[in-house]
Amino acid sequence: MTSAVGVGEPSLAARLDRLPVGRIHLVAVICVGLGFFFDTYEVFLAGTLSVVLKRSFGFGGDSLKLLLASAFVGQFVGALVLGRLADRIGRRSAFLLNLLIYSVFSLVGGLAPNVEVLVGARFLAGMGLGAELTLGDSYLSDLLPPRARGRLIAVAYTIGFLGVPAAGFLGRGLVARSPVGVDGWRWMFFLGALGAVLVWALRRVLPESPRWLESVGRHEEADRIVTAWETDAVRRGHALSEPAPVPGPAAPPETAPRRPPFRVLFTGPFLRRTVMAWIMNVMSAIGYYGFGTIATLVLVAKGYTVLTSLSFLALTYVGYPLGSLLSLPVIERFERRAIVAVSASGMAVTGLLFGFAGSGTTVVLWGTLFTLISNVYSNGYHVFTAELYPTAMRATAVGAAYALSRLVTAALPFVLIPVLDHAGSGAVFTVVAAALVILALDVLALGPRTTGLPVDEAAALPQQRPAPAPAARELTPALELDQPGGPRHA
Repeated sequence: MTSAVGVGEPSLAARLDRLPVGRIHLVAVICVGLGFFFDTYEVFLAGTLSVVLKRSFGFGGDSLKLLLASAFVGQFVGALVLGRLADRIGRRSAFLLNLLIYSVFSLVGGLAPNVEVLVGARFLAGMGLGAELTLGDSYLSDLLPPRARGRLIAVAYTIGFLGVPAAGFLGRGLVARSPVGVDGWRWMFFLGALGAVLVWALRRVLPESPRWLESVGRHEEADRIVTAWETDAVRRGHALSEPAPVPGPAAPPETAPRRPPFRVLFTGPFLRRTVMAWIMNVMSAIGYYGFGTIATLVLVAKGYTVLTSLSFLALTYVGYPLGSLLSLPVIERFERRAIVAVSASGMAVTGLLFGFAGSGTTVVLWGTLFTLISNVYSNGYHVFTAELYPTAMRATAVGAAYALSRLVTAALPFVLIPVLDHAGSGAVFTVVAAALVILALDVLALGPRTTGLPVDEAAALPQQRPAPAPAARELTPALELDQPGGPRHA
């Protein structure tokens, strides 16, 4: 076991936080963003192809619900298992494993001869991707300096959300075709498998998270990585500020830090955050993923043909990457919880308007505005969630919250399809809007401030923070607060 950092020596966290954005940060953002691409591609794939797959295999309503749910049940399992595993074996190792699992079973799904094999393959592919967002959020939060963390994670999600229009336009272009005699929908699974293999190869160049290495007592490896980054920054002409020294006693060198048990999430210090995060994830699943899961069926129920419905959805899906881009100038300017609450409220309004829309023009208009606002929300939500817990338990805690959202998403077809069949599209989006309003109130009431803070400080409880930090502005002047003793954060 290597020696720990001693009293008075610079902390590794402080050394990481003072670094300027460099090549390794940008490479990490791109590699993680490409992985996010396949997560969003997979999430919207079954919803895009739901009617086509129903006709191809000739199954009834219950089989369709099972097909739509299967990948999300797999993601629930994957987020729990691989999220916990990432805190044990490392971020890099875990997200190489998850993409490999996804790629193999996406290929199997494309080759499926019957609905049973397809549902099983979707479950296992979903299990592989289940921890993708958890691992990516945790890894980038570990690496990125606080002044750029939100913005660069939003860039990764902007890359990722290109997967949504990709699924939409590929579905629109392939469903009526059979290239080289193979059904078009099968090619969508094949393309997902091939792309994931390429991203897996790219990710092999990434180093392990230094924060994670230090959290498990591998101080020498962590120091070697950070020293190389500091040397590169100086070589590029950056003057590095002096990092803060370690204030307390050094950890015993012969003893590796223990992993916090899962029950820590429900103890006094973290109970409030866990309750807030779990409510947020349950309501987010209904509000955010409800649209992608049910939108094709809503449009068919309105009387549009399958091809017209897919065309409308492909157009509305353009809002996903555009909304992610729109989040870039605001993600560091305003408090995360305010971004989440205001954008969720906007989704509630535009979702209702989409549900009650009576013409193709208004369907596309309100659908595009819904998807645009939803990805301002999504970027704020992902950055915020990863800032709630310390390094040693971050992937476990975030994975558990994401897993819950995937489980709720798996249940959505069994809830929303009957509502659609018996009460119409307006009722479906009334349910969606109600969930989003609850989400906004939850975050405003229970969510802590995190914007602009070093990730370890953001994850600390207020009484554990060393000093007041500059506060980001809320979204209205009436809510704006400035911390005494520091400049306004903007």
